[in-house]
Amino acid sequence: MRPDASFEEITAAAERAGALSFIEELPDGFNTTVGERGIRLSGGQKQRLELARALLCNPAILVLDEPTSALDAETQLLVSDELRRLSETGSTTVIIIAHRFSTIAAADVVVALSDGRIVEQGTHAELEAHGGLYRRLHDLEIEPRSTCS
Repeated sequence: MRPDASFEEITAAAERAGALSFIEELPDGFNTTVGERGIRLSGGQKQRLELARALLCNPAILVLDEPTSALDAETQLLVSDELRRLSETGSTTVIIIAHRFSTIAAADVVVALSDGRIVEQGTHAELEAHGGLYRRLHDLEIEPRSTCS
């Protein structure tokens, strides 16, 4: 985090991360003590707060591990759009580690790993067309499954 950041910069980062609304609802807003490891926050709130802190730093490289795993669909879309805008500025390279295809489908480059090795890479469309591991995993995610035998 940037200790020298102005309140306006902090507020802007929170808004970009989709965190401003819940922060403003906390008892003391930005001055609320959330406890060690944010124990008073939901998983999605923690993720948005962590993203806001990262955005405030304006890093050259931002590595995110499952950045939307605890978010509802609407907030996931907001965060995904912000990460896309961030990467399009050219000042930040965004690397996202994810299992949800909705999180990675818009990436410039998708890398599929198996047993710690790169087995495919390309855009979502290229990997879908290739029909390899990525396509098989994507099909499993979107294919409706019957719970009856």
